[in-house]
Amino acid sequence: MFICTTSDIPGREIRLVALVKGNVVRAKHLGRDIAAGLKSMVGGEIKGYTELMTEARTIATERMVEEAKAVGADAIVAVRYETANVMGGACEVIAYGTAVKYV
Repeated sequence: MFICTTSDIPGREIRLVALVKGNVVRAKHLGRDIAAGLKSMVGGEIKGYTELMTEARTIATERMVEEAKAVGADAIVAVRYETANVMGGACEVIAYGTAVKYV
């Protein structure tokens, strides 16, 4: 499935099908939390959290693609990602875009 952040696909005529989305709520675990606390004292990248957010984006994208396939889409355009704190130690990642069919 072709996925892009632009609102059109150069060289392709498209027909809009539906808004599609995928989301996931992930929580940090104690090991990552302790490592993050130590890292915050000295500065630098907190790799455990980077991995957590990368995994969350991947899952949200996969769920968005599944929804697009369910409505018969060929591609998803205008894709965006957002994050939000849901509660202490938990974060939601949502991926959304417009499912389209090639004409």
